[in-house]
Amino acid sequence: MMTSLKPPLQANYSRITQPVFVLLGAWLMVGVCIYSPNLSAQEVEDQVSEIVSDLTEERIEQVMEDLLADIESRITEDSLRIQTDHWLVMAEADVFAELEEEGYLFETVSELEGLGFLLAEVAAPASFDLSATREGIYDVIGGKSADVDLNHLYTAGIPSAMGEPANLVGMAPRELLPTPTDLSDLNLRIGIVDSSVDRTHSTFASAYITTKRFVDNEAPPNQHGTAIVSIIVGSDPLALGLAPKAEIFAAEVFDQNAEQGEFASTVSLIKALNWLVTADVSVINISLAGPPNRLLETALNRVRQKGILAVAAAGNGGPMAQPMYPAAYPEVVAVTATDERGRAFRLANRGEYVDIAAPGVNIRHARAGGGFIASSGTSYAVPFVTVAVARLMQSASEPAAMLDRLYASALDIGAPGRDQIYGYGQLRF
Repeated sequence: MMTSLKPPLQANYSRITQPVFVLLGAWLMVGVCIYSPNLSAQEVEDQVSEIVSDLTEERIEQVMEDLLADIESRITEDSLRIQTDHWLVMAEADVFAELEEEGYLFETVSELEGLGFLLAEVAAPASFDLSATREGIYDVIGGKSADVDLNHLYTAGIPSAMGEPANLVGMAPRELLPTPTDLSDLNLRIGIVDSSVDRTHSTFASAYITTKRFVDNEAPPNQHGTAIVSIIVGSDPLALGLAPKAEIFAAEVFDQNAEQGEFASTVSLIKALNWLVTADVSVINISLAGPPNRLLETALNRVRQKGILAVAAAGNGGPMAQPMYPAAYPEVVAVTATDERGRAFRLANRGEYVDIAAPGVNIRHARAGGGFIASSGTSYAVPFVTVAVARLMQSASEPAAMLDRLYASALDIGAPGRDQIYGYGQLRF
């Protein structure tokens, strides 16, 4: 059961140890025959089997130790993705009125006008029984909808710089995918949920960027958000963006500390989605990933109901990784990454939730503080699909119809039809 937690370890063990033990067994049989010429063939085989068995047990013990160490590290990593002392309740106003009548009082409640919900934040000890509280709330409200969950954390990763800013590296966005001629002049309204953006960068000199911060940090991280926004609206000829005249509404949701690095909380994500709904964007770019969360799923459902499409990164956990969220939610377009030859990014997640592929390897983008660098990951593929969706939404305002067109136009580069590596195929404008 435990080995299923890390299939690559099991696979590597099988591929490596089986031929090693076969070869070792052959050499042992030769050696025993040379130094013990009076033994029968059966006796030689029995001795060799015993030796190999002992070696195999030692190897298995070592593999299990490695596996348990990996499980412990994963548990530690997962614990850093959840604020166990902070849980959330989200529902419409009438539900909160009923809860208040039954004695459920919430000190911190935010009104989400765009989504039509109230969001309550509750501090509780780590030993707090979330399931019992959830059931208690459900007993009060009956069939009415309310979501109760922990405040999960999400990551986007820091751009993995290839080369120094002074050296021109990577490939510009428009070099990787042919773009329609009208894209440079379209006035698209695009929402971004990411880190802060360095708006002082020269590539944003003529860009239309409105930002709103959803973290209590005077100097939040800004590398990843700067990279993503530049892929869309960068104006420098060295890394010209896909849609330079698009209007960007950038929600700054990432915080940073020594223990957890860069992270975005469920609270910041939901508040960002609420703001972007009120900003009347047509599509929301979400280049981050993490665990499932009931409130986030409900918020994204409401975003979709309002005719806005969310596009998210499939994740960079590798081919055997579990699905990542919010990309794995049905109402979100999950994007994987490919290189300039159309090959899948080696660290990209795979699975039935993957919808479409786009360039995401060695992408040249702006670097916060000045200059340009190149990075790889599913995060950098999302802006390509975001721009394509925003363009199609201008002529097909119904999201379902637009998605049909988007997927039908994709180049099928994997197994025939939709597959777990490329989804419906490589994006084509």
